[in-house]
Amino acid sequence: MARRERVMRMSVELPLWRALTGYRVLTMLYAVGLFAAAYDDYDRPRVAVAYFAVLFVWTLATVPRVQNAVACTKRFLAVDLAVALTGIVLTPFVVTDRHILAGGPTLPSIWTAGSVLAFAIKGGWRWAAFASTPVAAANLIERGHPARDTVHNVILVWVASIAIGYVVEVARASERTLARALEIEAATRERERLARDIHDGVLQVLAMVQRRGAVIGGEAAELGRLAGEQEVALRTLVSGGLVPVSRVSEDAAEGAVVRLVDEPEESDGPLDLRTLLAPYAAARVSLAEPGAPVLLEPAAARELAAAVGAALDNVRRHAGEDARAWILVEDEPDEVIVSVRDDGPGIPEGRLAQAEGEGRLGVAQSIRGRLRDLGGRAELISTPGQGTEVELTVPKEHAKRGKAGLR
Repeated sequence: MARRERVMRMSVELPLWRALTGYRVLTMLYAVGLFAAAYDDYDRPRVAVAYFAVLFVWTLATVPRVQNAVACTKRFLAVDLAVALTGIVLTPFVVTDRHILAGGPTLPSIWTAGSVLAFAIKGGWRWAAFASTPVAAANLIERGHPARDTVHNVILVWVASIAIGYVVEVARASERTLARALEIEAATRERERLARDIHDGVLQVLAMVQRRGAVIGGEAAELGRLAGEQEVALRTLVSGGLVPVSRVSEDAAEGAVVRLVDEPEESDGPLDLRTLLAPYAAARVSLAEPGAPVLLEPAAARELAAAVGAALDNVRRHAGEDARAWILVEDEPDEVIVSVRDDGPGIPEGRLAQAEGEGRLGVAQSIRGRLRDLGGRAELISTPGQGTEVELTVPKEHAKRGKAGLR
């Protein structure tokens, strides 16, 4: 069956883009109306008419550009800001001195704020501050001196655009958090549904095969044993919830797009040791672990899990296929302790030293060597006839410092 991908689109900034589109059109018409109402204040009305013609065409032609963040490119923002600045700087050459002294509006008037707001919605408060600065300088040049009303308007545009840019950044972060929460909830519901279906079907069949194989014996017994191991592994997978849910959020034209993705093999963040030990659980291997994640640096977690695997290999090799083993994980404040215990015949006194002398270094290198590199220790306790216990201890702080050296 093909993998289904559920896409959710949500955006709290889309209404801002729509509002900006309407604002640009309305303020363009407002600027034209101001020009018509104060036509006598213009020394060079033909120049003003030419500018308003450009402004009219530019505003209507670029309506699709201010529909979303993807369409609103950096090049468009730069040209749009240049149109606003040109109108401000051009104002002293087309109006009378009386118009300027009376504090009359510039050619683009409040349309300029729309250009700055586009920067704010697109890139946040930093982009807004960047766009507001040349607008402020152009207004001061147009007026000729820092009059009170000019400074007031400059500060108002500056503060408003930066505030809106900051709100947009916060909204985007909240949007990504909400999208992730919704996807995790959906994934959890899907996991529960699959767990119910598997429990009602596959797990019951595997349990029946295990029971019937044990009764029949012979080759059927081996088939039953394998079915039992698969039942335990599958039950751990569907009920343990150890597989991390991975999601990504993208900033697309219509908001945050959230898709299910595969978890990368390499991670810079801490790993949950439980996810690495879960595959070891089987019909004759019991895993006991804390309810909360046991976090270690990736290299330390993998080395510790490999040492546990080596200990289980020794159990199968020396205690036999029928031996049972127990893995106990303890998450202490300063260290992580993993104990591997079996019910085999135990190790005779001096056998490890003899094996090391013969060149068989499974315990010396695969277990103790790994723990020594992590700054930890491996203790082996064995009594003939009473099984063997291997206790692996890794200090958390040393594991973090040794991350680079273990890679």
